[in-house]
Amino acid sequence: MTTEIITPVEPEVLISVPDTPADEAPEAREVPETPKTPKWTVLCVDDEPNILSAIRRALRGTGYRVLAADGGEQALQVLTTESVHLVISDMRMPGLDGAQLLEQVRLRWPSISRMLLTGHADMASTIASINRGEIFRYITKPWNEDELLLAVRDALERQALLFEKSRLEHAAARHSNELVRLNASLEQQVVERTTQLSTANDRLHKTYLNSIKVFSNLIELRGGPMAGHSRRTAELARCVAVRMNLPAAQTQDVFVAGLLHDIGHVGLSDALLACPVAGMSPAEKGRYASHPVLGEQALMALDDMQRVALLVRSHHERHDGLGFPDGLRGDEISVGARILAVVDAFDDLQSGHLARVALSAQDARMLVERGRNTQFETSVVDAFLEVTTVVKATPPTFIRKRPDELKPGMILARDLCSREGLVLLAENHLLNAEMIQRITAYATRHKLLLHIAVHPGAAVAHTF
Repeated sequence: MTTEIITPVEPEVLISVPDTPADEAPEAREVPETPKTPKWTVLCVDDEPNILSAIRRALRGTGYRVLAADGGEQALQVLTTESVHLVISDMRMPGLDGAQLLEQVRLRWPSISRMLLTGHADMASTIASINRGEIFRYITKPWNEDELLLAVRDALERQALLFEKSRLEHAAARHSNELVRLNASLEQQVVERTTQLSTANDRLHKTYLNSIKVFSNLIELRGGPMAGHSRRTAELARCVAVRMNLPAAQTQDVFVAGLLHDIGHVGLSDALLACPVAGMSPAEKGRYASHPVLGEQALMALDDMQRVALLVRSHHERHDGLGFPDGLRGDEISVGARILAVVDAFDDLQSGHLARVALSAQDARMLVERGRNTQFETSVVDAFLEVTTVVKATPPTFIRKRPDELKPGMILARDLCSREGLVLLAENHLLNAEMIQRITAYATRHKLLLHIAVHPGAAVAHTF
């Protein structure tokens, strides 16, 4: 007798293996649990005991666990309590027939493989079972035992592949989720670290400028008419650089060079510095002309100050080439040094350092303007005149507070200076409770009535 085994076109079935709580009903499990040592379970369903016995005999020696049910209803009960991998069902059964049973299995346990036993006369029912139950194969009765075993083996191998596919998909999903969490964590760490570095960089930048200002104070400790000169020169030079649209880094170099441009004075005598340049002898002028070089040499060992050192060396050069120490002219002089030349001369004219008589700010501006295109470069003079005019007309953008009115979070709008013109705290310094106590103690100790310039509305709710 011929045995016919037909493999219908199998639909794609996506298998998922959810984690099942211990107290969850077995019916809710979508995928049977795969034992670590494979132990396949086959459920045979037929209302004829001899058919069930024949299938049991055929599967004897395979190592499969074989369960039996005498009808569709009993098979559903078994499936709710047992982990089954393959259902082999007869087509013709009283009550729930094979097509209906396998359809229920597909809907409730889609990962279980399904096979149908049918006779030649049941082709219409077989087609319905294929369509409704999406069976793996159907086998006509009576069957060839070897071909039955081969079909069962193929069905369970398919199960193994589906389990492995599900395992890999879940592993990939877990790894993907872990990567997403790790990436989010790394991004957060990058943001936090970037914020920390930005804060540290801002703090370092402020500390750097504050240190430069304190260092420039040491240059002016000799007092006299030059007290405060470096600070005023630096502030005005920065304003001119901004007016000329210099890059931020270049503007900062100009500001720092303004603070340190006279650092070479520490190598000159008090008598020489007390004498106006116009009253110096040729020998004294020669010694005085060495201070830009001495200033450059003082900064030579500092890697971050090399651009500033060049500005310090050239701040007495003239546009017409008659300056010192190198006699540079025109574009040979860096734009930062040209700016320093103008604002340094402007402040020196008012302090009496250049001439025997100190000039007013208006007269000093007039002399600077007369030096256009001879001593000074034209575009720098134009920017200087615009800045000094605007500065004169611009109302102050700060408010003054007594020490007892200061609050943590306020920001200095101007340098806080001593009576001698030394910078105690630099502009834009963020005040905290400890610093306010220092200011108060300083004012009390020196019996000063301080009015400190702070930005309006700058106080914030910080706790220090």
